[in-house]
Amino acid sequence: MIINAKISLRAARVNTGLTQAQAADKLLIGTSTLHGYESGKRQPRMDLLSRMEALYGIGMQHFRDAGPQSR
Repeated sequence: MIINAKISLRAARVNTGLTQAQAADKLLIGTSTLHGYESGKRQPRMDLLSRMEALYGIGMQHFRDAGPQSR
């Protein structure tokens, strides 16, 4: 699965009013790890996507991108 991380993950976090540090704490990951996901340098596992879904209040289909990942 390809994650449209550069737009979706950051936007979802910002829309909830959380800072990167707050979201990382609630997701039980480091801020540098969350930054990697948001910048598109890393791909989160499905279990983490489930936690993001719950935290950000949106479905995982929001994070999915059917096309190839552009760089």
